Amino acid sequence: MGVLMDLVAGDAREILLAIGVDDWNGLSDRGRFSAHVSLGGRMDPTWLDLLARACREVSGGDAPGSFSDACRSLHDRRGRLGDAVDATVERVDPRWIDDMAALRDRQVGVVAARWIELIDDEECPVDSEDKPTLRSVAEELVSFCRLARGAEDVLLVWSI
Repeated sequence: MGVLMDLVAGDAREILLAIGVDDWNGLSDRGRFSAHVSLGGRMDPTWLDLLARACREVSGGDAPGSFSDACRSLHDRRGRLGDAVDATVERVDPRWIDDMAALRDRQVGVVAARWIELIDDEECPVDSEDKPTLRSVAEELVSFCRLARGAEDVLLVWSI
């Protein structure tokens, strides 16, 4: 399967079905799912914590909280729903999605710049040629959250 990290908004069972039959392209079908962003091997899941921190620093508020705190194992009455999938599957708290979606358009560039600084300072050096890609990822994530508002479920599917 390789390295993957996807966020998908829609019905959890439908998302798991698509993943279970290797229909990764189907996750982008807006008729089936509210939103999808594939982050592939471009980042580590902890970088989303840094993105949330950058949002808080730029906005001066206390939201969104930590992404890792907003994720929970996917369960239903019978147990873990994600067990049939060869990846880690977590449900993302809708408040995190809403808080990211509330970011103003004019703040996105500033948040992206701060996010890149945080990655560079705390995780790994960021080459200047990678900065436009990371800015684009920040924009994709905010767009994803705006589309995902009100979705039945938002799932993080990742494997490293």
